[in-house]
Amino acid sequence: MTKNAAQKVTADPTRQVNAPDFNRLFSERARAIQSSAIREILKVTERPEVISFAGGLPSSATFPVDEMRRAFERVLSTVGREALQYSTTEGYAPLREWIARHVGTPEAPVSPEEVLIVSGSQQGLDLLAKALIDPGDTVLVETPTYLGALQAFSLFSPKYVSIASDEDGLLPEAMSESMRGAKFLYCLPNFQNPTGRLLSEERRYRLAERARELDLLILEDDPYGALSYDGESPRSIRSLAPERTVYMGSFSKVLAPGLRIGYVIAPPALRAKLVQAKQATDLHTATLSQMAVFDVVKDGFLDTHIPTIRKLYREQCAAMLAALAHHMPEGVTWNKPRGGMFLWAELPRGVDASVVLARAVEQNVAFVPGAPFYAANPVLESLRLAFVTVPPPRIEEGVERLAGAIRACR
Repeated sequence: MTKNAAQKVTADPTRQVNAPDFNRLFSERARAIQSSAIREILKVTERPEVISFAGGLPSSATFPVDEMRRAFERVLSTVGREALQYSTTEGYAPLREWIARHVGTPEAPVSPEEVLIVSGSQQGLDLLAKALIDPGDTVLVETPTYLGALQAFSLFSPKYVSIASDEDGLLPEAMSESMRGAKFLYCLPNFQNPTGRLLSEERRYRLAERARELDLLILEDDPYGALSYDGESPRSIRSLAPERTVYMGSFSKVLAPGLRIGYVIAPPALRAKLVQAKQATDLHTATLSQMAVFDVVKDGFLDTHIPTIRKLYREQCAAMLAALAHHMPEGVTWNKPRGGMFLWAELPRGVDASVVLARAVEQNVAFVPGAPFYAANPVLESLRLAFVTVPPPRIEEGVERLAGAIRACR
């Protein structure tokens, strides 16, 4: 082999010479990881001709680009070196103080020492799973529930028990004595992903009571609570049972998801363990982003910004509901969300949503089948429709195409 030929072989990164067998090297945990069904569907929606009701993305029209630009400029011009430096794992103190004031209530105040800033609430789920779940532990979830939580928890091999639910959320009376000893109950009480449903206030009180009766920890995930179309939401579960509730929030839906700023509010003993887990994960959440977010929210910007998001989403939800009523064939049912970004539909019995999806994609419209949102016993006829990134005229067109795909599969 000539010298030039040898150099060419060495420089070719695609050449597999004595490559290790990664299937042998992967841990059992890594082998168990599965791609998100939603992420796989989103690959299809990258085509501009596809009308997508699939992605759980906030509308980019709501992103406060100018405010964020000015905030980053102010931070960099005043405390730039500090903003670009390593920071504490717990998070930027002024932002934690703001969150404590914003989330706390007279019945259940929040101390900044209970707040941990995380890199999006998805990291909060990951850290909680690391801190709480051993293989075989029982974890209680709604029916259906957030797919991202199932992904985060499943890495640690829990045993899921699904709590029966209806259009008003999970049923506390379905929580039996057999569930005593579960590590926690995970729930999204406000405009849940995937169903868009709102847990009734009466059930929140009963859930808090059942948690005390069964000595149960509750993980209350609340990324959508601010998106109530009428501006009102029931009390948080944390406000009813602060001693046994972990509360998770995020700036992704009220500012922008690209900032990757979320937070966990946990009792001190648990928060200390979450801090240790985060130190092993990423040391701390981006200092610059935390400072910029605080700069934007500190003087009340969200008080005027969030109502504009609610108005937009309310109008788009109304357009979706009107289109469904006009185009859907007999036997298709759906709920009517009072907030958030999603609604839940069910097809006639025996019509598999994944089969409909394949036909719908041929018609350049996409959605997410409901099956991946179930920890067990999936309802194959169910599907999630996300409507906030699609303008009303395209919603009408997309629903008409979807209705045609459903008719073709009956």
